[in-house]
Amino acid sequence: MAFGLLGVAVAVLSLAVLTGQAGLQADLPLPARLLVAAVAGLAAARAGRSWWPLAAVGAAAYVWLLLWPPLLAASYVAGTRLRRGRDVAAYVAGGVAAYLLAALVGGWRGGLHAVMSGLPGNGALLALAVIVLPLALGLWVRARREVREAAGERAAQLEREQVMRAERARAAERARIAREMHDVVAHRVSLIVLHAGALELRAADEETAGAAALIGEIGREALAELRGVLGVLREPGGTPALRPPPTLGDLDALLDRTRALGVEVSRRDEGEPRAIGRAAERTAYRVVQEALTNVHKHAGGAGAEVLVRYLPDELRVEVRNQPPKADRRETSPEEGPPLDDGGGAVGARERAELPGGGWGLVGLRERVELLGGTLRTSRQDGGGFLVSARIPA
Repeated sequence: MAFGLLGVAVAVLSLAVLTGQAGLQADLPLPARLLVAAVAGLAAARAGRSWWPLAAVGAAAYVWLLLWPPLLAASYVAGTRLRRGRDVAAYVAGGVAAYLLAALVGGWRGGLHAVMSGLPGNGALLALAVIVLPLALGLWVRARREVREAAGERAAQLEREQVMRAERARAAERARIAREMHDVVAHRVSLIVLHAGALELRAADEETAGAAALIGEIGREALAELRGVLGVLREPGGTPALRPPPTLGDLDALLDRTRALGVEVSRRDEGEPRAIGRAAERTAYRVVQEALTNVHKHAGGAGAEVLVRYLPDELRVEVRNQPPKADRRETSPEEGPPLDDGGGAVGARERAELPGGGWGLVGLRERVELLGGTLRTSRQDGGGFLVSARIPA
């Protein structure tokens, strides 16, 4: 587009010079003037592909007719294209040769041509305006363009390096977290599993053996999930070769384990069960898992109800627990009121044995919102707590 406009401008100016509108009138018939102007404009329009034809047309027109617009455009374009010093020197030498030939032709033709190109002062001034200044302007424009491009490349390189440093820092932090989890958490869970196995073998009664077996099973599942987390931390782009994360199909097993821990849990499904996507099912499972964990930790063994409701465009999961047992029994003045930490009443000893970081519901809310859903938690009238999740399906 830019060279097309340049071609039009060169053609118009050339025709103006040839018809005497810009100083010097050429002794040519009108068709010849139109042809020369058209050739000059066409060469300028194609200078984006190759600027040498424009330089040749400009030099010939300047020497013979003292037609300066094509040579002026050629000098500017050459300045924006020439990169080596010897190429610039060669172009300047060609310009000097064109200036000398124009002086010879002007002296031979006489008249105004001899005055404009034959006199050294006039010829040098015209050559300076037509050849040297446009060439210098083109060289300056090219230098500024290269500086901008270099600055852009440096900025892009710095941005890439910054991203790489951030990735390395994240990888190092993931590796550190993985080491800490492996050395501390995984080690201690493994000890729990080993002690539970030993207790199961040495148990004096069947009830104790069953409880130890349940502890061992829960510990082994925790280790399996922990290995999956460690694999993701160490290799974020890879997929660890472990069993798939639990979904709604594993919900009954979770409820059975919760009942074995002394929490009365009931399940109720509404709507037509259907496949809703593994991500949504995993999130629903985690909602129920965290809610039942909070019931066991904070609600003093109170019963809970799990509701799974299939709607046309979403899945509703609700876990509602009854008031803690400590709230349902009467307390004596010596006992005082039951302790309350926001999730129910528990004793000080149980609270110490089941510490909480306070991030369970926060993490659940983030997990649900990543899928475009919402998580709502609230106290219920008469005691108890409700965890309700809406997950798009």
